Amino acid sequence: MVKKEWKDKGFIDEAIDKSVNLKVEIRRMCEEKGAIILAHYYTRGEIQEIADFVGDSLALARKAAETDAKIMVMCGVHFMAETCKILSPEKKVLAPDLNAGCSLADSCKAEDLKKFKDEHPGYEVISYVNTTAAVKALTDMVVTSGNAKKVVDSFPKDAKLIFGPDYNLGSYINSVTGRDMLLWNGGCHVHERFSVAEIAKLKKEHPGALVMAHLECKGPVLAISDIQGSTAVMLKYAQQSDATEFIVATESGILHELQRSCPDKQFYPVPPEITEGSAGCSCNECEYMKLNTLEKIYNTLKYEWPEVIVDEDIAREAVKPIKRMLEVS
Repeated sequence: MVKKEWKDKGFIDEAIDKSVNLKVEIRRMCEEKGAIILAHYYTRGEIQEIADFVGDSLALARKAAETDAKIMVMCGVHFMAETCKILSPEKKVLAPDLNAGCSLADSCKAEDLKKFKDEHPGYEVISYVNTTAAVKALTDMVVTSGNAKKVVDSFPKDAKLIFGPDYNLGSYINSVTGRDMLLWNGGCHVHERFSVAEIAKLKKEHPGALVMAHLECKGPVLAISDIQGSTAVMLKYAQQSDATEFIVATESGILHELQRSCPDKQFYPVPPEITEGSAGCSCNECEYMKLNTLEKIYNTLKYEWPEVIVDEDIAREAVKPIKRMLEVS
């Protein structure tokens, strides 16, 4: 039975005996229940360590589509759990905290996109994976930062395209494809905070370091970066490069995997730009991703809630652009 207080909070915070080894018990319950834990690179390091699979949005979508597990615990943000459910409707999909949203998904409401589509007849819609299921249901093709150029290139050169909701990613793809897509004016609250000034400070301290920036960063940040790409692209580059120092402009959770897979290299996170009235900090975190904790995962597996449900009619339409993306990728 789901308690009202759980529903009100959006997660389970039942007391856990201090003698419980959370990591051991989480793995035991996974084996007992036929569950797997999927985690995004932006989650806490301790969560990445106990996950069955860690990846970026594209890799997580592929895993969700192919897994034979009975239960998926999606440690990321809500749209990722929705994508898991859409791709595997017969599975039980759990999210440790329903409050783990996404500023990008929030910036594009389905009703607003529908109105925009109606105002631009003849246009096809390409939506970033960082969107709700309802938005994906209005979409012709979904993209991730890892495959956006490839997906856009798959459309005819004269195709009329709407791209959303990430303006920075869309602008970058326009620049490298020669397209003139209509761009939705949304942004990631984490990547919007990176600035040229903060990167320049780190570059002065570490002149030999290469700058890696996520495609959700603003144009000027991407322009001064040596490597522009998704988290997976940055990881692969760091692992294969002869360089030993890197300045990293993306959510700080990626540092866990960078340091784990490249122990002999140094990584310097770019701090967020300090605005009036704000305190400076050494890294740029997504507070939504950090809502995932070992305690919440333990309770989620124990009680098998919160469960993510997607309306069947919406899911039926939303799965089409996701599958199209996976076929192209």
